[in-house]
Amino acid sequence: MTIAQTARNPVERTYKQRREVSVAITVGELADVPHLGLEFLAGETGSQRTISWTHTSDLPEPWRWITGGELLMTNGLSFPKTAGGQELLAEKLNEVGASGLAIGEQMYCPPLTRRFIRASDRLGLPVLQIRYPLPFVAISRAVAEATLLDQSTRLTRTVRIYDLVRRHIAANTPSAQLFESLARELGCQLYVCDRETGEPWFPGSAPLDTITKNAVAELSTSSTNVSAGAFGLPAADGRAALLTDIQRHPGAALVVITTDSRVDPIQLQHAATVVSLELSETLLVLEHARRDGATLLASLLENRVDVESVSRALSDVGLQATDAVLVAASSGDESRALTVHNALWRNSIPYFITLKEGLMYALVSGDGRWEGVLTRSLGSSARIGVSQRLNSLTRFQDAIREATWALSLAKRRDTVLSHYGRESRWIGLSDVDEARALVDRVLEPLRRYDAEHQSDLVTTLDAFLRNRRSWQTTAEALHVHRQTVLYRVKRIAQLTGLDPADTEALVELWTALRAAELLDAQ
Repeated sequence: MTIAQTARNPVERTYKQRREVSVAITVGELADVPHLGLEFLAGETGSQRTISWTHTSDLPEPWRWITGGELLMTNGLSFPKTAGGQELLAEKLNEVGASGLAIGEQMYCPPLTRRFIRASDRLGLPVLQIRYPLPFVAISRAVAEATLLDQSTRLTRTVRIYDLVRRHIAANTPSAQLFESLARELGCQLYVCDRETGEPWFPGSAPLDTITKNAVAELSTSSTNVSAGAFGLPAADGRAALLTDIQRHPGAALVVITTDSRVDPIQLQHAATVVSLELSETLLVLEHARRDGATLLASLLENRVDVESVSRALSDVGLQATDAVLVAASSGDESRALTVHNALWRNSIPYFITLKEGLMYALVSGDGRWEGVLTRSLGSSARIGVSQRLNSLTRFQDAIREATWALSLAKRRDTVLSHYGRESRWIGLSDVDEARALVDRVLEPLRRYDAEHQSDLVTTLDAFLRNRRSWQTTAEALHVHRQTVLYRVKRIAQLTGLDPADTEALVELWTALRAAELLDAQ
């Protein structure tokens, strides 16, 4: 096109001038660009909507991948066929702030229904037709050239965002203060939360509203990531919420909530990078603290106690021996135990944690605030045993026995949590000492006999009682002759003084066997 032709074409001249002054283009102005040949199909009353960028998608529910201000371009592969589905699409695109919808001509889009046209007109959602065979990239290029000023503003804001990090490091300010500054720069509310629960990641942070928090938790069960983009979430009071992943931290998410304005998706990614850096630094500090605490707790477990130094270390983290309890826990997902300390820190709960022989041991306050946190962190397969209060560090070895006894009880009962001394008695035993005394009295004679004669009296007794004292069934289970079972049970009665035919003796024998299982599981 010659200069003279441009001068004679006011529409094209306006577009050229817009490019020179670098002002974002509107849908109407884009439709007026002659070489693009775009045509309004509906929603022309929304022609003044500004286009921040273009986005191409043929995915179902495309509104989930729009952050606001984009012109969505589609070939119609997943465009709804029903009137209701098309109306919902228009409403959702309008709800997330899409600038408009552009549909490729002669491609795969089903016929547009009257309900869709009426909804687009009512909402002022521009719907354009992209004439065949115009490539989508031509539209993207036109929008990009029209938004040079926006790009310059974005670059300036990006510089300011990373300058916030520099000043934060230099002044050693709290993480919450960094995030507040970041939220002001973005013009929104900003939350760093746990991806699984929606709870605040940093202690003392403001929580999400219940609607958005639940949406975050629900999303974590259906999607492990949002493909490096932003995912629209519901929020209270008609506000808009966006979730984006935080690089290198899949267990955390960044949520922003806006009212009138929209957050630039590229700036949102820069914000996520800043949060990722802060999380990495925080996790490094927490890991050092966890290792120091693990060393101290390991020395207590191994009965290498310097009472004065341990008391001082407990006091430094906010624990007192008089109030602390020892927790022994297991989980089907052992990797969860490696991050439990982060969850306790996020909830301002003082702790010492270590891992030993497949179990997690934690020294925590006896106020019980840790129970829900620990249960969620270890997952649905968690089994947790809790000792009585220490009262004194000299009682720590007793606390180990109490916690592991309670853990054994939790496993046997298939319950998540068991407190030593608080639960109702199981098989008439209240503590480790009673169980050990019973086992020594009833089973020790049988164990000695088995060791001296290479026999299987304890195994036979257990099988006999489990098989309802059936001689034949027991013999089949043990792969021995029925007469052998008769002989062994007679010998058991002689050595223990307890005849399985007697009800009271039967209860005592069964109790001793089950108590032995609990003790062996410690």
